[in-house]
Amino acid sequence: MRRMYRSLLSIFSVICLLVTTGVVNQSAAQSDQVYRLGAGDRLRITVYQEEDLSGEFEVSGTGDVSMPLIGGVDAEGKTIQQFQDAIETAFKDGYLRNPRVSVEVLNYRPFYVIGEVNEPGSYPYRSGLDVLTAVAMGGGFTFRADEDDITIKRAGGPEDGIKVNGASRVLPGDVIRVDERLF
Repeated sequence: MRRMYRSLLSIFSVICLLVTTGVVNQSAAQSDQVYRLGAGDRLRITVYQEEDLSGEFEVSGTGDVSMPLIGGVDAEGKTIQQFQDAIETAFKDGYLRNPRVSVEVLNYRPFYVIGEVNEPGSYPYRSGLDVLTAVAMGGGFTFRADEDDITIKRAGGPEDGIKVNGASRVLPGDVIRVDERLF
């Protein structure tokens, strides 16, 4: 009985250590980084054996994609697989028997760099982009920049954004803010 109690106490201690060091939270944050579609994304949608229904489409400002026959299909906040499934379901509803759909992102929506950078503005997203590279695209830090106080505002994330470092991953649509140092 004592051995079992000690084992449970040891396991509990390890779990507490993992939670307080952020290891558990870090893996949860990584799972949230699955790409989700948003306004401004340019897509190639292929409906197999239906060339007239296939083509290049853009996610509108309202978050939908207007397609032949089925009209607007909501894309905002959906993963590519969820969006493919939504299109297939819409085509099954009286138009095609067994639609097979493929969706590919041609151009991602831009990201934004604001605050204490030399050239704030919007920039085209590139795969594998990190915060330090994004700041470099914005002309680098100004002399007033607090290089340790950088936040990213991400769709669906906290209103104030999340505090990040130079190696943090940037996603399309992110707003990177570099704050001013006090002294």
